[in-house]
Amino acid sequence: MLKTLLIKTDKKCLYKFVYNLGIKGIIGLNRFKKRLKKGEFFPAFHFISVTDDCNLQCRGCWVTGKRKNARMSPEMLDGIIQQCKEKGSYFFGILGGEPLMYKPLFKVLSKHPDCYFQLFTNGTLLTPEVAGALRKLTNVTPLISFEGDELVADIRRGGQDIYKKAQAAIDNATGAGLITGVAISVCKSNIELAFSEAFINSLIKRGVLYMWYYIYRPAGKDATIDLALSQDEIERLRQFLVDARTKYNIVIVDAYWDQDGRGLCPAASGLSHHINASGDIEPCPVIQFSTENAADGQLEALYKNSEFLAGFRAEIPLKTNGCIVMDDPQWLVSKIKENGAGDTSGRGNEQARLSEMPKVASHGSAKKIREKSWTYRFAKKHAFFGLGAYG
Repeated sequence: MLKTLLIKTDKKCLYKFVYNLGIKGIIGLNRFKKRLKKGEFFPAFHFISVTDDCNLQCRGCWVTGKRKNARMSPEMLDGIIQQCKEKGSYFFGILGGEPLMYKPLFKVLSKHPDCYFQLFTNGTLLTPEVAGALRKLTNVTPLISFEGDELVADIRRGGQDIYKKAQAAIDNATGAGLITGVAISVCKSNIELAFSEAFINSLIKRGVLYMWYYIYRPAGKDATIDLALSQDEIERLRQFLVDARTKYNIVIVDAYWDQDGRGLCPAASGLSHHINASGDIEPCPVIQFSTENAADGQLEALYKNSEFLAGFRAEIPLKTNGCIVMDDPQWLVSKIKENGAGDTSGRGNEQARLSEMPKVASHGSAKKIREKSWTYRFAKKHAFFGLGAYG
């Protein structure tokens, strides 16, 4: 991994990765911690969905089935980034839809060379030309999603040759010298691929530097619970992550457990929140309800005065260490009604869907499995203050 970083990675991209994400990220997290001690709140980082447009129709995707797709104005995106920078927050996850379908994206990102952006992409549009443009920006890491092998990926994502296209995206990205990652939303249909030694080693050989493992969460128009992991499978995933961190020469990322294996929710901790393509400020991408919009004023004031988000952060940890959407969707509906939060799903039926959704296992119900690797234990305990996310 070190050889890939030092030899194969573009030097300017490597510098921005170390300085913008690493050094400035630690400084930003320290500012976040100090704010919390003073009783103030502003997230350490944001996930921003820039568009609902996508060239695929994935099962379990939160943007599917909308009556009308939204696209964030470049002025709003630029303003959000600028306001976050003023609070010492320089890291952003850029989502969609498919963010590479958002035409103003590179122009806006080029205005903020002092930030670092993680681009969540299905990879089908990550051509050599796009990879070259990302290399010129120097401060973007593409995170290419894999939802299964050749057969499963096409079924899950509603397209053709998706697995091969994602593989080509890896080659385009690593060939351009980019810091490149792979993400897997682990569910019943792809769990064996997620754990495949041959698959992981093939990524390492081709220059992928990190893998990010999610747990499938039922969301969107086709929010099937049939793909959701059982408690035994979640515990198997947690054990795999712990073991993989001492086995493979690749960074293994999760955002679900702390260094001692306790479940957590980054949104409930306040570490991050989500702003959708309409500007609605949501706890996270799969909780599609909001009482504030980025167009309503300055983010600092909106966060300060949001009873909905403050209540979410205060009450969710008392209910679960896992995902409230999976652990108790009916309680979430009651909380939404209590705060008068609007449905931001674009489908208009999210309360009804959650009211009827049965509970499914989440990472909060898994047994505690302690990190083996001292480096991951140190990072999760100290650099991220026990929150465990993004590490």
